Amino acid sequence: MSTVSTHVLDTAKGEPAAGLEVHLSRRGETGWVRIAQGSTDRDGRHSFGEVEPGRHRIGFETGAAGNPLYPYVHVVFEIDGGRPHYHIPLLLSPFGYSTYRGS
Repeated sequence: MSTVSTHVLDTAKGEPAAGLEVHLSRRGETGWVRIAQGSTDRDGRHSFGEVEPGRHRIGFETGAAGNPLYPYVHVVFEIDGGRPHYHIPLLLSPFGYSTYRGS
């Protein structure tokens, strides 16, 4: 089992995106199944805990944080069990977003 966490930064404000709703889903035989949810803390971070290997996605409710162009962002990633921890950050601005494999 591996753990999954995220960190959301509002690059327009130069601050963490606190209070952002986030959801973790796992791809199953019949589609996506939500396995965890929560919101980012005051530092823009959230930990989902342990998850099994497979295809996962984090959904970020960015519209509620004031991003009308990208009201919802999905980041899909694969957990192969080869790493003990997967950190999936999101850099958010009013005109775009980006992600990368964090540490």
